[in-house]
Amino acid sequence: MTDAVVDGKLEAVKQATKYVKETENVAEKYSAMTVSKNSDMNMNVGELQSAAFTAVPTLKPIKKIQFANAEDKQEFQKYPTKAGRRSLSRSISQSSTDSYSSAASYSDSSDDETSPRDKAQANSKGSSDFCVKNVKQAEFGRREIEIAEQGVELPLSVIVLITLVALGAQCRWTACNIYSTQNEVAAALAETGVPVFAWKGESEDDFWWCIDRCVNKEGWQANMILDDGGDLTHWVYKKYPSVFKKAQGIVEESVTGVHRLYQLSKAGKLCVPAMNVNDSVTKQKFDNLYCCRESILDGLKRTTDVMFGGKQVVVCGYGEVGKGCCSALKAMGAIVCITEIDPICALQGCMDGFRVVKLNEVIRQMDIVITCTGNKNVVTRDQLDRIKNGCIVCNMGHSNTEIDVASLRSPELTWERVRSQVDHVIWPDGKRVILLAEGRLLNLSCSTVPTFVLSITATTQALALIELFNAPEGRYKQDVYLLPKKMDEYVASLHMPNFDAHLTELSDEQAKYMGLNKNGPFKPNYYRY
Repeated sequence: MTDAVVDGKLEAVKQATKYVKETENVAEKYSAMTVSKNSDMNMNVGELQSAAFTAVPTLKPIKKIQFANAEDKQEFQKYPTKAGRRSLSRSISQSSTDSYSSAASYSDSSDDETSPRDKAQANSKGSSDFCVKNVKQAEFGRREIEIAEQGVELPLSVIVLITLVALGAQCRWTACNIYSTQNEVAAALAETGVPVFAWKGESEDDFWWCIDRCVNKEGWQANMILDDGGDLTHWVYKKYPSVFKKAQGIVEESVTGVHRLYQLSKAGKLCVPAMNVNDSVTKQKFDNLYCCRESILDGLKRTTDVMFGGKQVVVCGYGEVGKGCCSALKAMGAIVCITEIDPICALQGCMDGFRVVKLNEVIRQMDIVITCTGNKNVVTRDQLDRIKNGCIVCNMGHSNTEIDVASLRSPELTWERVRSQVDHVIWPDGKRVILLAEGRLLNLSCSTVPTFVLSITATTQALALIELFNAPEGRYKQDVYLLPKKMDEYVASLHMPNFDAHLTELSDEQAKYMGLNKNGPFKPNYYRY
């Protein structure tokens, strides 16, 4: 890398600084909008400074990469550029393990054998309130963040975190998935002073240890919980009930986590208001439908290099995620069938040209089995025993319970790791089943998610946090709420300029005829998009 290229980073610095300012302006604009349209909704962004997750300094603008000596600069040049990384198998972080790329963690050196829990690390400010793979990777992580500012991929949790810190929140962060953390980015955040407890490839014990370290900080009290999967909420509820009761709100964005919240509410054990972001329209359509339509192909290609044309594929579940997966696979020439329990979703599948089948009846013929239901034991050991040699099995639902992976860890079966996040499970007769990400979420573990989609989800989550924190007493009781329609529409409107899209405005006469406010919301809560 030449000095000219390094100096060229100045433009990235300007862009990143502009991003932070625009983030603040968006929040202020939303605050003004809600006050003008609903006098009891007082969203003062400045007040969010106390709506934190823990005390940390504000994220500073991105700095140009500097090297202490020639050896450091030479080492930096070894790492692949964005174009170079495209050819590498990637798998990255987010819910019950770590972040998006098998090449995303460049640190496959010998010291990786040492658990981060056993390392004594400190950032340049002397703080050791974090646990990441290697804090010395901070400069490379900062480079990843710079690239992401230009519209390339970055883990969702990082996008949300940067946004919240820019708005004045004090955050502590842990991963929601053992495979979704991008080690370099986690190191960059730890270097800025954000308490981060996450690394790619955590064990199950590491995962819960990181959550505990994130929550259990002497002299600190969380007043908001932002969760993806429900594990953090569950841990705080079970182990730290006093912390749970003092929280002002919970924001959850996954099917699994929302299901847990509704269970708590039904049992009368939910003592704080919670916002169900998962069922917001913008999240359902963009994160679940449009994003999965692309990431299913990305994840399968990166891990197996499979050719889709003519392949027999069964997709279990025809919700928004299933619809996205089926659409993409059909377009690539795969022969797709679906399984469903809901007659409405099943009928939609029929109208879209897919056969609706029972898994037991087709399992022997399938080349690829994909689950996306959010349920448990969707693919059982008996079905896995009858699956054909070379079949690819993966999960696009949030929870790792959909495929009965535990039953595969038996003495008669052999596991062979062939590449990152790809295991061959070998039966005594020599049959091999290709299991991806050990049954965990494929697109978080083995592929990437576009920044545009992450921006939509991050905006939705940030606004939900602001709404719950600033809501007047009594607006939200101890229950689970959907994101207000006005916020959903506002999130969509913020992203329209990306397409140079222009909305048609209602005339006064038209608005009166339809019984609508000219500024929205334009659809009732029961409207099905």
